[in-house]
Amino acid sequence: MASKRILVLISGNGTNLQALIDAATSSRIPNAKIIHVISNRKDAYGLQRAEKAGISTSYHNLLKYKKQYGDQSIENIRAIYDRDLVEMVLKNTPDLVVCAGFMHVLADTFLQPLQEAGVPIINLHPALPGQFNGVDAIGRAYQAFQRQEITKTGIMIHYVTSEIDMGKPILVKEIELKLGESLEDLEQRIHTVEWQTIVEGTNMALASS
Repeated sequence: MASKRILVLISGNGTNLQALIDAATSSRIPNAKIIHVISNRKDAYGLQRAEKAGISTSYHNLLKYKKQYGDQSIENIRAIYDRDLVEMVLKNTPDLVVCAGFMHVLADTFLQPLQEAGVPIINLHPALPGQFNGVDAIGRAYQAFQRQEITKTGIMIHYVTSEIDMGKPILVKEIELKLGESLEDLEQRIHTVEWQTIVEGTNMALASS
């Protein structure tokens, strides 16, 4: 049986990418390999992690599109950017695309060709379904806990749709919030759970594809 091909989209340090790399090389993601990593930030340390693991990488940044198509709306610019991004992705013939800290809202010009090619795309979001969609989810959950509005937060792996963090969940893990815990300690505790969750969610997505 041929190995399943995983392509990962990143923007930053790449700790979740590293969890995937370690899992793929130790058979915790069986019969699969990470075949390419794309970052929208040139200085993302995750690119170095991929290169150290012998994984090819690409850099695809929105800024040059803003310069080239500056007379158009930001929505149109993003649509053109995403059209080119999905071409880069499909050129690598993945079986699954994983967003691992990819800080970019994907437009239909990306999602539709991927769907037509039969390639699922998943994302890790550090919140429970329907709570704190978008950026700074951990910080917003922490503040809500301080206001005694919630007692727990969580992590989910979900399919990516055009609605931010609203795709069908694949895996959800609840995390209890603790009195007296700093935001920094909560972030570290959540990140530690993320490294296991992204591996489990990737396995589940591959099994369903």
